[in-house]
Amino acid sequence: MSKKRQKLRGTVQKIIKPVFPNEVEKAQIDVQGADPLYREIRVESVVTDKEGKKAGLRAGAEVDVIVEADSSATTTKPDSI
Repeated sequence: MSKKRQKLRGTVQKIIKPVFPNEVEKAQIDVQGADPLYREIRVESVVTDKEGKKAGLRAGAEVDVIVEADSSATTTKPDSI
C-alpha cells in the first residue's frame, strides 16, 4: 500500500529532563509551518542511526518532522487555481 507524506522543518527548543529516573527525556520541537497554537510538540529525545545505535537530540538542532499516512487514510484535494 502506498503512503502519502509531508515533511516539515523544526528546531529543538529545549530538552526536558525526566522527573523520575525510569522516564525518558523529551525534546520540545518548534515546527515551522504549523499554526501558532500547535507549533510546539514534545517527543522522546531518542533517535537511531542505520546500525540501530541510539542517541539524543540537542537543543538548537534542526530536525525534520514527517507526517505519513497510508493512501487509504487520505482524501484527494482539488488542484490549486
